[in-house]
Amino acid sequence: MIKSLRGMNDILSEDYERFTYFINLATDVAQKYGFHFIETPLLEETALFKRSVGESSDIVGKEMYQFTDKGDNDVCLRPEGTAGVVRAFVQQKLDRAGGTHRFFYHGSMFRYERPQKGRLRQFHQFGVESFGVASVYEDATMIMMVADILKACGIGYRLQLNSLGDQNCMPQYRDSLVAFIESVEDEICEDCKRRKATNPIRVLDCKNEKCQSLYTQAPKLINSLCEGCESDFTKLKSILDDNEIEYEIDTNLVRGLDYYSKTAFEFVSDNIGSQSAIAGGGRYDRLVEFLDGRATPAVGFAMGIERLMELIVMPEKKREGYYIGAMDAEAVDLVVKLTQSKRQSKKVSCDFKAKNLKNHLKGADKVNARFCCVIGSDELENSTIWIKDLQNKTEQTIALEDF
Repeated sequence: MIKSLRGMNDILSEDYERFTYFINLATDVAQKYGFHFIETPLLEETALFKRSVGESSDIVGKEMYQFTDKGDNDVCLRPEGTAGVVRAFVQQKLDRAGGTHRFFYHGSMFRYERPQKGRLRQFHQFGVESFGVASVYEDATMIMMVADILKACGIGYRLQLNSLGDQNCMPQYRDSLVAFIESVEDEICEDCKRRKATNPIRVLDCKNEKCQSLYTQAPKLINSLCEGCESDFTKLKSILDDNEIEYEIDTNLVRGLDYYSKTAFEFVSDNIGSQSAIAGGGRYDRLVEFLDGRATPAVGFAMGIERLMELIVMPEKKREGYYIGAMDAEAVDLVVKLTQSKRQSKKVSCDFKAKNLKNHLKGADKVNARFCCVIGSDELENSTIWIKDLQNKTEQTIALEDF
């Protein structure tokens, strides 16, 4: 028997209801904030992610589904959403058009990593990207949008904040961090030794417990911010305070991708085990430029949908629509005709097999229909249909033309 690949799961029945409920809810929130849908390809040039996500990241170094296609092109399945949106932004010359451009997206992402609860090799993200607004108010807007989505889902969270500085304050901090790493280099893991040469700040994101205990003594970027970054971070905290959004400062929060600068944030849950991040994002003002576009300020976030699935509080399921069935074989053709007519305006389920009333009532209950509608020999003879309202527990027989 052929099975699905490891870490690539089917989405069926109840999971699908939760999945589409979240997509519809998040879409509604994003549209209320003035964002518009964008769809980017699943397959992109590998160079896109090497230049944006960064070769020092685990995604590029270890996790991409990368291959050479039949045209001898180096391509990969997208491991995250932001780079593709930025590529589209530049390709469509929106960077030269000026103004503000706000997009949201949702879809599959692919990373070859060890599958575990809430973390799959094919997973789904809902994300938002904003271009053209340098103000820290836009950073706050991103955070408030995530908070609104999680609140609508009934999901509790803790918000963690940090500032990653910019090209004015990062170089000096980088030098001091490298000096610290070298002082403990004999005790850190091989990944951290590699990151020291490529992107030292990424060592703070190491999941190795021994490394993490060492980095508690590392210099903190938040203590080395330039005046502009310090002012922005102070203002961001003030905006969140004014809008009653609680947060905590995490000086080791760097996010997993190389393109972030200034604001970085994560929403975490204490209800999904060690993989606690359920949404995260921040500012990436230089990424458009890295991908050959005009320098454009940008900020965004992404949410891992699989991480959220079991946390979503679903609304009470209401009965809706019709179930139509035949009690005699002679009535099946009429049932099919009625079903097709009724489907023009209502949700309708139909059973093509003649059954007794008890089994039809079970069938209607299974699909959560409000009305169970049945035609037997008596109804066929009298051009009527028997209907039971399964919500109000009432029943009646009416003329077919009235139905």
